[in-house]
Amino acid sequence: MTRVLLDQGLAPRAAALLRLTGWDALHVSEVSLDRAEDSEILDFARQERRTCITLDHDFHLHLALSRAGEPSVIRLRVERVAAEGQAQLIRSIYEVCEEAITAGAVVSADETSIRVRRLPLR
Repeated sequence: MTRVLLDQGLAPRAAALLRLTGWDALHVSEVSLDRAEDSEILDFARQERRTCITLDHDFHLHLALSRAGEPSVIRLRVERVAAEGQAQLIRSIYEVCEEAITAGAVVSADETSIRVRRLPLR
């Protein structure tokens, strides 16, 4: 089962839509992390073995500075996309690079391109 944690900038409804298709998806607001620091969100994702999905470029920076091998982070480079579009984009990313995400990676994606770097970042 795919386990993900959606960050504050993403729609809580996107997590609900992913759950409807069998994913173990949480939004930070559902686990009282909606006002948490990025490092706390990453720690939760690591402990829960979840991929963190965010709009925030700082998550990749945190992983680079700490040289951490987990959790995987997907940064969506999109603006004003409704929950349905967010959920579909997340599913599409997993279709293309699930193996890398499972092994530990940072992914940066928009509607037309996906970039993957394995963790730890060097």
